[in-house]
Amino acid sequence: MNRAVELLFFPVVLGAALVAGEAVVTRGGQPAVVLLASALVVLVAERLWPHLSSWQRSHRDVAVDLAHVVSVTAASFATLQLVPPLLAPLAAALAPLGTAQLWPNSWPLLAQLPLALVVAELFQYWSHRLSHEWAPLWRLHATHHSAPRLYFLNAARFHPLDIVVDTTAGLIPLVALGCPAPVQALFALFTSVFGYLQHSNVRLSLGPLNYVFSMAELHRWHHAKDLREANTNYGSNLILWDLVFGTFFWPRDRKPPEEIGIPNLGAFPQTYWAQLASPFRWRAIENASRS
Repeated sequence: MNRAVELLFFPVVLGAALVAGEAVVTRGGQPAVVLLASALVVLVAERLWPHLSSWQRSHRDVAVDLAHVVSVTAASFATLQLVPPLLAPLAAALAPLGTAQLWPNSWPLLAQLPLALVVAELFQYWSHRLSHEWAPLWRLHATHHSAPRLYFLNAARFHPLDIVVDTTAGLIPLVALGCPAPVQALFALFTSVFGYLQHSNVRLSLGPLNYVFSMAELHRWHHAKDLREANTNYGSNLILWDLVFGTFFWPRDRKPPEEIGIPNLGAFPQTYWAQLASPFRWRAIENASRS
């Protein structure tokens, strides 16, 4: 039973969410119920088949992460509603080049999704990588890496401005290429459900599919305190661009670390409002960490 869960939990949950989401999006609805159902399924699985028992107990992080769920949901929704119209002039400027004709609008929605993932993730890969390599973006992204453990709610532990940057990065190529709104909605659903699974404290085993998806086995290394391990596996959903740009990391001789977080920044706040303020108090946090 346990081995079956390791192998099948990821494809079954994600597949069911996509089928249900496609039905909702086709009818012009918002797949909020699909997101909630997926989250509840992962929550139950964490209780029954945990990856680490120490990650099952609260680290005084649940209330903080629930607050992030609210702000990140609002930031994501606002970005998805406001950014495409703002990018419309870009799409119009590129139209004479024939970009609008490049998108296969006649394909079924679920067939268009893999293309959306590949195209959007090229931009999101570099957005995420720069969030680790460029100090101004790292100050926004550090909130995500402040998590003391990994469980499904960590998928929402982001500074709202970090979400705006990442979501906008993915939307730029989709809007420019004429990707229709229903496919963008399905892409957003995929990313959200995938995030629950990617950060879950569930025993998962993808085997060769780790060369396709940036799932939990790989993403746990991305949260390591050792930067040689953490500055890898930047893919949000796919691992394709990590393979292309040489940041894929999957050691077979050891397991990902149990202790995670931000190295050399012990004073990083663990409360919600302080985390929202953290990018603007960065020097004070660094000074407190040294003392």
